[in-house]
Amino acid sequence: MDGDSTIFVAGSTGLVGSAVVRRLVRDGYQRILTPRRAELDLTNDAAVRSYFEQHRPQYVFLCAARVGGILANVRAPGEFIYQNLAIQTNVIHNAYRVGVKRLLFLGSNCIYPREAPQPIKEEYLLTGPLEWTNRPYAVAKIAGLEMCWAYNRQYGTCYLTLMPVNLYGPGDNFDPETSHVLAAILRKVHEAKTLGRPSVLLWGTGAPRREFMHADDVADAALFVMTLPETIAGELTRSPLPPILNIGTGSDMTIREIAELVMEEVGYQGRIEWDTSKPDGTMRKLLDNTRMAALGWFPRIPLREGIRSFYEDFLKTPYALGTASPAVR
Repeated sequence: MDGDSTIFVAGSTGLVGSAVVRRLVRDGYQRILTPRRAELDLTNDAAVRSYFEQHRPQYVFLCAARVGGILANVRAPGEFIYQNLAIQTNVIHNAYRVGVKRLLFLGSNCIYPREAPQPIKEEYLLTGPLEWTNRPYAVAKIAGLEMCWAYNRQYGTCYLTLMPVNLYGPGDNFDPETSHVLAAILRKVHEAKTLGRPSVLLWGTGAPRREFMHADDVADAALFVMTLPETIAGELTRSPLPPILNIGTGSDMTIREIAELVMEEVGYQGRIEWDTSKPDGTMRKLLDNTRMAALGWFPRIPLREGIRSFYEDFLKTPYALGTASPAVR
């Protein structure tokens, strides 16, 4: 992948996709295709086919997805499975049709069994039941990585998949109905501080453990994999194992500890109240990143530093400025 390569970033306005675009621009890539949803509906196969035939991308970062936290997954399971299956099926198949040299599919750590041994190795895939709160999303992501693996075996493609941990960073979603855990906590803590509330109400018990990674680290991992030498990438795609690479930090914290860290960075000195009527989700999902480490990649952004810059970014959003829709109390 050189500076003149034509690169398509699916989901270029999302959390990871925008981080990938920033990194590509920083590294001097010139021909980056970043159509918005209004320009290209990725759930429409005919539209995706026409776009790929017209622009002939050589490399594809498949970061587009319907995503959300527990609340969004529970409320719209049909949308989560349909939209994700449609997006990834259309992009992967049309990448094959036009001869894309290399494709990277972004998955999720929710593909692994709810009770998987810790830390979770790539080979634990499909060895046990999934977490019920996001099962449709997880099944869709599993189908995407299986499709990449199947095309590698049958057609000799070079399609790889990254499985990241919980993510955060610039461009994250702070909507109270659909945000992920760290964004949701940060917004609630900020509002409690701004409104002078003595406490902040968070979901669950605070006991589950989570591993967090900044989106810029994910973008770094994505470019690392997409620029691996052909011999190494070929070995990964011809392996009898699924072409999965976990990317994580190697350490996790309880949700309570994460909330307390956010409170420190925001400067809020109230107390936490836990709504134990709400689900916790999987109790722990620490990833084993041995395979990526063996290739020479490691994350760079410490969590505290990342949360500090994350809050600075949040303060520029409509949610912090008071121009967005009211928060859920």
